[in-house]
Amino acid sequence: MGKKIFSGVQPTGNLHLGNYLGAIKNFVELQNEKENECIFCVVDLHAITVKQDPKELKKNIRETVATFIACGIDPAQSTIFNQSMVSAHSEAAWILSCVSRMGWLNRMTQFKEKAGKDKEKASIGLYSYPVLMAADILLYDSTHVPVGNDQKQHLELCRDIAQKFNNDFEVTDFLKVPEPLIQKQFSRIMSLKDGIKKMSKSDPSDLSRINLTDNKDEMINKIKKAKTDPLPLPEAINNLAERPEAENLLGIYSSLKNQNLEKSITEFNGKNFSEFKEKLSEVLIERIGPISKEIKKLLEDQKFLDSVLLEGSNKADKIASKKMKEMKELVGF
Repeated sequence: MGKKIFSGVQPTGNLHLGNYLGAIKNFVELQNEKENECIFCVVDLHAITVKQDPKELKKNIRETVATFIACGIDPAQSTIFNQSMVSAHSEAAWILSCVSRMGWLNRMTQFKEKAGKDKEKASIGLYSYPVLMAADILLYDSTHVPVGNDQKQHLELCRDIAQKFNNDFEVTDFLKVPEPLIQKQFSRIMSLKDGIKKMSKSDPSDLSRINLTDNKDEMINKIKKAKTDPLPLPEAINNLAERPEAENLLGIYSSLKNQNLEKSITEFNGKNFSEFKEKLSEVLIERIGPISKEIKKLLEDQKFLDSVLLEGSNKADKIASKKMKEMKELVGF
């Protein structure tokens, strides 16, 4: 029996190699498993937990859709939509907020990290967005959710909320309790400038990441300048423990080649970084080059991207509004 998969990606613009290897590549593989039903949401309501430029946000929503399609997510096979076009997400979030408990949200480590020292000035949206995330997932009776380690705690919260709602309203299994799908290898791609920092769009240096829209020359230049150490490439996995940059670059190569880390280490053990970086650049150009070209091509056809979102949102709305109607009846509305 297939899985019912839900995942959301924030429209922050400028998606990079970390987003591709850590999430989108996995989405494509899940979609291509025949029995799976996949719903991929551009979570624009989540994006506004920090202030956005409205024009930029609209542009970023389209860019996220273009990236999904360019990477291999097929709108004919999977549902692609944006959250704000399906009002059930906001409605369900409010009902589930009344079921959730402050103590649960106070334990969320990501809020503490994002709010920093001055949490009094953080928005309520930033504090309560894990409840909206739970609504996103639960409206579609999702059985599985692909999550990175940073979102694992939020999925645990989603499971707690589902179980409490079912208990409070005495409805066994009305809200399905989803299982996490955790990518075992290469789920966390690090900065090209610092092997202990996650690759991120917010890093001020563009050399820290490979953007999915980078051209061939930009990719070659960034790999050339990527931080390494003075030693040759290792002979075994346990030699990587104190070598984060080497581990990261070998991980990127392995993921792009769809092979395990051991095989890559055997391929390059004892060789110097300049030789390895040449091979890594070749693989990057081969795998990411076509994606980059396709994103740029798709962005020129805004009508097509908007039609994908409209069609996907209509499909999502049919499922979500039916669940919402049932939820309201249980609550007494």
